[in-house]
Amino acid sequence: MIFDRMTDAILRHLQHDGRLSNADLAQRVGLSPSACLRRVKLLEKNGIIQGYRAIIDRNATRTMATVIVQITLERQTEDCLRRFESHVRDCPDVKECYLMTGDADYLLRVEAQDMSDYERIHKEELSRMPGVVRIQSNFAIRPVVQTWKN
Repeated sequence: MIFDRMTDAILRHLQHDGRLSNADLAQRVGLSPSACLRRVKLLEKNGIIQGYRAIIDRNATRTMATVIVQITLERQTEDCLRRFESHVRDCPDVKECYLMTGDADYLLRVEAQDMSDYERIHKEELSRMPGVVRIQSNFAIRPVVQTWKN
């Protein structure tokens, strides 16, 4: 897959609005619709575009709290990391999880309905994951930058 100015433009427009029609996308990047569609299909096939999703306004739903959680494991062996990652993938309240450098091993974005719901998540899910020795939780006040927003 060749990354050029056109590929970057396609990705930038789709990140901003994944619902763009192929005709609109082609017009915005200066390609014919057929050439644009070929590039998008190739980006999808090569796993560069991994999917399309709806971005939900958390204030309009029951989920009101975004919690940024730092997890430290007892050991950083391959087996310990693999076991933790296997469990965290099965936790429906964890929306994102990143393996990190620095003080914590993992950074999670967790969504909870309220403080008592997060207490449940902390006690019943996060603290029971294999190898966890430290959990540091920070509650987000509001988003400042979200690249998928206008």
